[in-house]
Amino acid sequence: MTNELFTDEFLAADQGRAADLAYGSADDDVNTGDFELEERHSLRRVAGLSTELSDITEVEYRQLRLERVVLVGVWTEGSVADAENSLVELAALAETAGSQVLEGLIQRRRGRPDASTFIGRGKVAEVRSVVLATGADTVICDGELSPGQLRALEQETKVKVIDRTALILDIFAQHAKSKEGKAQVELAQLQYFLPRLRGWGEALSRQTGGSGRGGGAGGGVGLRGPGETKLEMDRRRIRIRISRLKRQISAMRTMRDTKRSGRRRNAIPSVAIAGYTNAGKSSLLNRLTGAGVLVENALFATLDPTTRQAQTSDGRVYTLSDTVGFVRHLPHQLVEAFRSTLEEVGQADLMVHVVDGAHPDPEEQVRAVREVLAEVGADKLPELLVVNKMDAADEESLLRLKREWPDAVFVSARTGVGIDQLQEAIEARLPRPAIEMSVLLPYDRGDLVARIHRWGEVLETEHGGTGTTLRVRVGKVLAAELERYLVTVSPVTGYSQ
Repeated sequence: MTNELFTDEFLAADQGRAADLAYGSADDDVNTGDFELEERHSLRRVAGLSTELSDITEVEYRQLRLERVVLVGVWTEGSVADAENSLVELAALAETAGSQVLEGLIQRRRGRPDASTFIGRGKVAEVRSVVLATGADTVICDGELSPGQLRALEQETKVKVIDRTALILDIFAQHAKSKEGKAQVELAQLQYFLPRLRGWGEALSRQTGGSGRGGGAGGGVGLRGPGETKLEMDRRRIRIRISRLKRQISAMRTMRDTKRSGRRRNAIPSVAIAGYTNAGKSSLLNRLTGAGVLVENALFATLDPTTRQAQTSDGRVYTLSDTVGFVRHLPHQLVEAFRSTLEEVGQADLMVHVVDGAHPDPEEQVRAVREVLAEVGADKLPELLVVNKMDAADEESLLRLKREWPDAVFVSARTGVGIDQLQEAIEARLPRPAIEMSVLLPYDRGDLVARIHRWGEVLETEHGGTGTTLRVRVGKVLAAELERYLVTVSPVTGYSQ
């Protein structure tokens, strides 16, 4: 069993993982995303300020403190590069949550993590010494820990211990803005913390009932009572809250389905932008539609889905939806809570899968995204692979990715390189209206001509003395309105004049 210690220099080397702080903003105009970013930065915790009160008179003078953390990972499979990339990503998550990363440790284990302490007794002692040497107040483990593992590590290290799941949930809680997003995050948090609920202190959380007579059979003086009733009451309240949140999210899902059915009724094609977190999905949406959503060089910067309207070169309308980003080992609580949001991808006509071309392991990003999409039934959609941040990637990596993904489109949302090719690729993959017909529209029905250009596809146009003859492809709803203006028999519909 080998141990590898990563110093501050190793963790700091990942600071160049993107070219700019606000990568990929579509233009220099001030928009709603800029205001959100300014507000978020104004609420960041400040380094060097303590939350502990040195005197009772300071109770109204509390300051936010930047948490100092030590990262711990377990390498059980794959290569050492995979383990290092996972720990680097954990460092980025910790920084996004507002922490200062001091050290990173990786332990090589065969098979699986230690059942009692996740990293084994010897490594626990090493972590404790690192905590003392650096003055850290939190240990973050790169994996999901059981309640027993959390308790054992806290007892041994004497500092707060959290796992990767709790860290991601914390980031989601900070960044959720909409009512639906906040409800989904709270549901995921409650489902995660329910089995990990503990009392305030060992004495209060471990009371025992009994008469107190004789030896250790009873609770003794001052400890007679029903036992852990406070914990049971808390668990019951959490279960009630979980049920209420599920009902609320279900009602919001109905509203989302109603909006989606309206788009289907008008035969509006939908395109979903999916991909790994911080791959540049929001930047791409801004570049394609001018949406002005928040863009930040941080993991899970935006959580709430955004849908905007776009047009093809021939005037057809379609929608572009930005979705929540994915990450390797995405907590299953989040997948379940955000299922209604992720189903927006599954209902789309085309999925634009955005990949960070400057990432050390983009292939692993693609695998992680496809794994989550398979969980929500969105893995059978037509997929357009888009490699973003080509301006920040080196030539060797780009050549390798072009060989591996010959059908992918390479773009830079920040500079605009490749955006025209991306729009052409999206247009070519959009579904065509199902019904082809020829109609003669009087000149006073310009409203129908505009709707055909907006919702359908015009193949031929000829202006005559009585009106405009059009050969078009349209959806069923619009075809029914155009039936009275038919001038030929369509082999598709069988309509006649």
